[in-house]
Amino acid sequence: MIEMAAGWAALLFITTANAASVPEDFPRFVVPGQEKELESLRTLFWRHYEPGGPLIPLWDEWMPMSTLWPATGPEAPPESMAGRWARALADRIFDGEGYVHTQQHDGPAHAEGWPFPRWMEAGGIGWHFRGTGISGYDAPPATPEGWTGIGGRGGEVNDKGWIVDLTEPGATLQPPSFKMEAKNAPWLRLNWWASGLEGACCYVEWTTEEQPQFNQQSRAYFAAATSAGHQQTLPPMGPKSANELFTATVETRTMIPVYRIPEWKGVITGLRINFNNRAEASVVIKSFHTACDTRHNINNGNFIRGCHDYFMWTGDVTFLREEIGRVRSAMRYIMNEFNTRERKCIYTTWPGHEGRSGVRRTADGQKVIVPGEGIGSNYWDILPFGGEDALATIYYYDTLLDLADLEEQIVKYPQWCIATGAEAFDPADLRKHAQEVKDYGTKRFWNNETGRFGTVDLDGVLHDYGFTFLNNEAVYYDFATPEQAKTIRDWISGRRVVESDTSTGADIYHWRFGPRSTTKRNLDYYIWGYSNPENIPWGFQVQDGGAVLGFSYHDLMARLMTDGPDDAWQRLKEILAWFDETQAAGGYRAYYKDPKNGTMQGGNVSGGLGIDTEFFESILVPQVMLYGFLGFRPTADGFTVNPRLPTDWPELTITRIRLHGNVFDITARDKTIIIKGKEKASEPLIAELPAGWQLSSSPADLVTNR
Repeated sequence: MIEMAAGWAALLFITTANAASVPEDFPRFVVPGQEKELESLRTLFWRHYEPGGPLIPLWDEWMPMSTLWPATGPEAPPESMAGRWARALADRIFDGEGYVHTQQHDGPAHAEGWPFPRWMEAGGIGWHFRGTGISGYDAPPATPEGWTGIGGRGGEVNDKGWIVDLTEPGATLQPPSFKMEAKNAPWLRLNWWASGLEGACCYVEWTTEEQPQFNQQSRAYFAAATSAGHQQTLPPMGPKSANELFTATVETRTMIPVYRIPEWKGVITGLRINFNNRAEASVVIKSFHTACDTRHNINNGNFIRGCHDYFMWTGDVTFLREEIGRVRSAMRYIMNEFNTRERKCIYTTWPGHEGRSGVRRTADGQKVIVPGEGIGSNYWDILPFGGEDALATIYYYDTLLDLADLEEQIVKYPQWCIATGAEAFDPADLRKHAQEVKDYGTKRFWNNETGRFGTVDLDGVLHDYGFTFLNNEAVYYDFATPEQAKTIRDWISGRRVVESDTSTGADIYHWRFGPRSTTKRNLDYYIWGYSNPENIPWGFQVQDGGAVLGFSYHDLMARLMTDGPDDAWQRLKEILAWFDETQAAGGYRAYYKDPKNGTMQGGNVSGGLGIDTEFFESILVPQVMLYGFLGFRPTADGFTVNPRLPTDWPELTITRIRLHGNVFDITARDKTIIIKGKEKASEPLIAELPAGWQLSSSPADLVTNR
């Protein structure tokens, strides 16, 4: 990931110097004889818990599971972590088709997607009368010079945009003519305010070299901006002047999918906006431009999984009742938009997301740049995941199982009075479909030559650069078969060498805190805008031989699942030794001032290592204690636990776990699970233990054994 929201860098710059000491009520990991290591782990946890919590949908799979369980800080909503999560998930924005917006900061790309690539690098066209204010993203400023109109009167350009009074019905605005390839501009975007357009059916039309006249076939309709905008709901407002308008409302960001219209083709030579107003009206145009399709195909699944995890940790039936309709809608969007029932994978055909690289090679090795190709679909934003998207498919598999879990609980507890009508999913059908997806994906994405997963573009080409994150997550989510999991772990752990790789054996862990993100030098598989990777040394770009701290969690969990707890504990100790060295040096940034240690990315500065600033998922690493070694999972009525302790751990205690309003410490020792309550809710928790294990609870009615 190479991009972050402006202003976050200053907020989230975490070092020893500015991080507060760990609060007394923050959870502890207790193992006799391992006090030093686990205190370091607790400190690491706290360093990344402080800036944790709800972010954007990109992190909805990782952050709820990491931040909801610690019983620390405010206990009552809305300030509590649970209250913050309930509000954030309920505020996730859906478009009219059911797509969950990305909600990253603004930029001259798709308003509901990632802020780049920008239209300027894609060969698009645009007019920005006012900028976004986001450093490094704004397009060159424009003026109304050359614009023409019928039935309107252009006014000043103020601090919001260009003011235009529509004085006659059916007013139009037309920017200066130009020439542009339609394929480089799949969307049009209009940022604006309007008053007096209620009920209007606006449209944009265009001319081409082949069709130089405006006509009905070359037309795309869009909803008029209203005095409420689209970002939030405001009280009803009467007609307002332009000056009143933009001080009272939020801007509307209208996205027009012109690529879906057959006549959007060839060379576009002109555009015209018809407001279709019935009477006098006012508009303020901030910008009008083409846009790349920068949506993420993982957002809906992340939202579903985030809602699942929130409910399982909190038992908030009111939240589930209110959100289940949106959860189901989010799943139907995935299935329909990506043709998953037929394709058995996330089949992404959005413009630029076909999984092909924007950097190509001719037969004689010459580089060819293909504008508009290779746009990222997820966290890894310069890698062209898309087409038959392996990473999104793994996430989809997990999403199906999470929704099946929710639907099963809704049926199991009719007293919740949650709708189970026509919109509900059959959990058995979801699980069957998940197995179909797994059966397909474990064959389609598997590279027999390298013994690991890659991803496949719409031309059927498999791309494999030793994506350790993809493969570790395939193991973690139980997507890989047992044989594949072993082969993957043999490769990443260095027991098996892939001869074509740049990094093999121990060098895969060159950066110490985790495996390289990729193990094969990648000079050709990127978004077109990142076309000179050879200018950055191997390992000094996060997505080309670099490493991300957070995904060491999946590496640890995959080790535990395949090689056992001793192997996972040994790796965790190596991570903690690295962490101690960074803290002794004055923190992450101080440690990496010496370039021999590597270069850190963050705050719009590229580098090879993702640890702080926008790398919020670093909080995942300590979760191996709860979800891994303890094997703890929250359920609708309690929890399951399946400890897997290293041989030199006589026991494991994790303190201050908050679950369904209860707060307790839990210890696994001698085939016994010991629960010591700190705070007790009204309903007892039901525990499911492995065969042969016993339960001891204090108070006795805090937890009962299933």
